[in-house]
Amino acid sequence: MNGVNAVGVLYGLEAINAHNGWAISVVGISIVFTGLVVLSALISQLYKLVALYDDPGKIKKIFAAKSESAAKSDPPKKVLVLTEAQKQVCRQYNLLTQNMDDVISLPKLLRMAEICGLQAPHANINLLIKSGILCADEQGYFRWDEDIFIRTIS
Repeated sequence: MNGVNAVGVLYGLEAINAHNGWAISVVGISIVFTGLVVLSALISQLYKLVALYDDPGKIKKIFAAKSESAAKSDPPKKVLVLTEAQKQVCRQYNLLTQNMDDVISLPKLLRMAEICGLQAPHANINLLIKSGILCADEQGYFRWDEDIFIRTIS
């Protein structure tokens, strides 16, 4: 009968060949083998995780070292070279901010610039922020950096 009964049902190797059994078995074997390799790699590195669990001070040292290296990698701010027209705009905004509090609200500064008739207030405030003259603080306000202003204008 050669693996086929009278009704036409396949048995044995013929059934495996007819229904892609060899391909499915190869895929299954490769999945199991990959899982075993990953598991062995995980188990071989488990001692490092246990060592970190035993000494939590190492974790703090790792993160402290990363934050120190990130702080060291920050380049110093460069002073932008402004044109005379841009320097004049900076002087005008300096006069506006002298009438304000120590902290500067951008919407209030924009409103004051529009009232005074200054040209392109959004672009000019963007210039002040990019040059570092207006510095953001944690509360969402800005501060006028007089040192950078003097270096930029001179």
